[in-house]
Amino acid sequence: MHIQDSHWTSASAVASGAAVGATAGNGRGDSSRTTPLRVDAQRNLEHVLRAAREVFGELGYGAPMEDVARRARVGVGTVYRRFPSKDVLVRRIAEEETSRLTDQARSALGQEDEPWSALSRFLRTSVASGAGRLLPPQVLRVGVADEGAEGSLLDEARVPQQRTQPGTGELRLVPEESTGSLGSVVDDAGAAALLEVVGQLVDRARAAGQLRPDVSVSDVLLVIATAAPSLPDAAQQAAASARLLDILLEGLRSRPL
Repeated sequence: MHIQDSHWTSASAVASGAAVGATAGNGRGDSSRTTPLRVDAQRNLEHVLRAAREVFGELGYGAPMEDVARRARVGVGTVYRRFPSKDVLVRRIAEEETSRLTDQARSALGQEDEPWSALSRFLRTSVASGAGRLLPPQVLRVGVADEGAEGSLLDEARVPQQRTQPGTGELRLVPEESTGSLGSVVDDAGAAALLEVVGQLVDRARAAGQLRPDVSVSDVLLVIATAAPSLPDAAQQAAASARLLDILLEGLRSRPL
């Protein structure tokens, strides 16, 4: 499978040239180091980022760095020179994906007056871009907390707009230690921004009576993940994703009594 995303590639090329030195240090950015890369180094970095997005999209964030290097057609040492650990590379890809999903949700909110159209536009755009294969574990890290339970789970911050039917418990973020080392690949601010804007889409559609009242933000994000099967043929994958999303959208929509 080969994932194409010209907008992501051009955006990452601009950002990468200015911040690669900082990325190699901590994966987040440091204004004290903004030396532009040589043309060949910049090209290698773009190849590595594109390859990482494809490999992680196909195999998950557990894929080894050697697979990324092989897809980028560079030595694994080149990958490690740009990203000193796999965690740094995973964070880079996951944060870019979270930011892109947030932008897509904001675009849907701003350009669609009708609530259901806004929500379905966001879902279709996200699924078509292959976002479901790169959703950071942090934004899907939800569990059902029993109403009478006590302990650390109930002390966790609630996912914005997570509501369920009375008597069914509440969806909350699961503590990081329950999800393994990849549970915090995106900083809390980035994850919160995505959850908040998707929450606005959910709230609008629910208030308009167009969305089932028991549908939560995590349900919407799980739709994005579910409607992104990995198939060897790109055309089959696109058709399968579109078909599956149509079915899932019908399940999300409220029906007159």
